Amino acid sequence: MTKNTAGPLKGIKVLELGTLIAGPFCARMLAEFGAEVIKIEAPDGGDPIRKWRVLKDGTSLWWSVQSRNKKSLTLNMKHAQGREIARKLALEADIIIENYRPGVLEKWELGYEQLKALDPSIIMVRLSGFGQTGPMKDLPGFGAIGESMGGLRYVSGHADRPPVRVGVSIGDSVAALHGVIGAMMALRHRDATGGKLKGEGQMVDVALYESVFNLMESLVPEFDHAGVVRERTGGSLPGIVPSNTYTTKDGENIVIAGNGDAIFKRLMLAMGRIDLAGNPELERNDGRVKHTQLIDDAIQAWCDTQDIDSALTVLQAADVPAGKIYSVRDMMSDPQFLAREMFEQHQFADGTPVKLPAISPKLSATPGHTKWLGPELGQHNDEVLQALGYSAEQITAMKQDGVL
Repeated sequence: MTKNTAGPLKGIKVLELGTLIAGPFCARMLAEFGAEVIKIEAPDGGDPIRKWRVLKDGTSLWWSVQSRNKKSLTLNMKHAQGREIARKLALEADIIIENYRPGVLEKWELGYEQLKALDPSIIMVRLSGFGQTGPMKDLPGFGAIGESMGGLRYVSGHADRPPVRVGVSIGDSVAALHGVIGAMMALRHRDATGGKLKGEGQMVDVALYESVFNLMESLVPEFDHAGVVRERTGGSLPGIVPSNTYTTKDGENIVIAGNGDAIFKRLMLAMGRIDLAGNPELERNDGRVKHTQLIDDAIQAWCDTQDIDSALTVLQAADVPAGKIYSVRDMMSDPQFLAREMFEQHQFADGTPVKLPAISPKLSATPGHTKWLGPELGQHNDEVLQALGYSAEQITAMKQDGVL
């Protein structure tokens, strides 16, 4: 089968009005699969993420990933002409993605209801800390707050210590993924009801805390029905035994998930613990939960005798799910990552080589594709504005007037 490198979203126009993570990551995924994404940035420095974490020549390496395939247009949204241009782009777009506080777009006359009055087929994805309604809607809310309010932070870490965060901004990224899902469903509905200009658009209201809350498994029914408040349990999976993180004799960390009934028996036999493999009290998960410490101690005692490679060899031979905890250094040389082509080789404008993470998910006929790395600030000003009908002279005048 010949793969279509244009991507499944070819022909879809997206306007990104956002900064940092949630909105831009949402738009990034659409850009990776062929949508034309125009990102509006402030002329005085652009998206703040350009200066986050590790920099190359003053620009974040993260930027090269977060804004790949996007077109950068600088607009001064305090200027009436800047807002006018943004409105023109919004009415041309299939999808608008924004992550400002509720009310900001309305001040610019770019709110959902304002645009819907001009084009009922408009789709707007709105990502915010607490959603567009409710008593907290006007409060600032980053991913960390969403993780805290949504329940994730409360169950993360060890019971005798304060809650911890995971090492990435997962609240923002999970919200972004909800935004992508919502956008695709809204686009499907619009097209099924008549398409651009004729179909029914809608607003996709994504709250960071609700996106995190959506991941929280059986948290609500467990509390409502049984009065159970799930607590922090370190590296283990509460109520599912054994599934924990252990340390091998060479100091590496390994996750072993022997929580299936047949898997547990294979694990114990592989460890030489025939007594535990044949113990009728441990045949089912509910019995094993009562003896969690006994089982974890037995597995750790076995790991104390194994280095990471020997432990993985034994467990893989026994068909027990297990894996080393990888650092990025481990990933870059791992045969599975390499076989799946999870790193793309690119180069910066000055010729410096750089690897980026490959695009996920992998579509068999219309895979994602990196066309260019995160653009320079305002790199596509002329292209975008000329496509809107502005002449070179008008563009020059707008630059002089502080619009761009």
